[in-house]
Amino acid sequence: MGVKVEEVMTRQVISVLEDTCFKQVAAELLEHEVATVPVLNARGCVSGVISEADLLRTEEFRGGHMPVTSHVTWRAAGTKAGDLMSAPAITVTPETSVTVAARIMNGCGVKSLPVVAADGRLVGIVSRHDVLKVFVRPDADLELQIRTEVLNRSLWMDATRVHVAVADGVVTLTGRMCLRRDAVIATWMTRQVNGVIDVINEIEWDRDLG
Repeated sequence: MGVKVEEVMTRQVISVLEDTCFKQVAAELLEHEVATVPVLNARGCVSGVISEADLLRTEEFRGGHMPVTSHVTWRAAGTKAGDLMSAPAITVTPETSVTVAARIMNGCGVKSLPVVAADGRLVGIVSRHDVLKVFVRPDADLELQIRTEVLNRSLWMDATRVHVAVADGVVTLTGRMCLRRDAVIATWMTRQVNGVIDVINEIEWDRDLG
């Protein structure tokens, strides 16, 4: 019922190969004005990501300003994307909900996530900006989704008995249902729709069963 990553992700993704040199990676970041690019292996699968921060650490090391530590030094001393990248990459699938993607980005402190197919191939990238689009969806879109996916498809009920009004993402449900339980479930499911800010339940019912 929620919006999936495949509905908001960018499909034309800038990426580099593991053997792409430092200079070319930097050029790609600057030319396309992105902070991070996925790194692909020979099979086209995502093996890691490389960011502006990774490149800056390399320059610090070359300038003698980075303390010598095993893993960081080894990465910073590299000259290819495969040496410098952060791995393994944190990824999501096209079927991942945007809510989960947002939680992952927030928890891991990243601004974007590569989107991969079941075989690991890169199919897109989703950013914080993409996720935010979901929460500014038009009220009319929210109303349509609540009617078709919550009331009709999920609850199998006659939606003509329930009125759905949406204003700035706040949903007001009025009308009448057979059971109190159905009204509670309808309210809960409406809250799960991406873009819904709050739900006001004013539904009445015929029988108080459960």
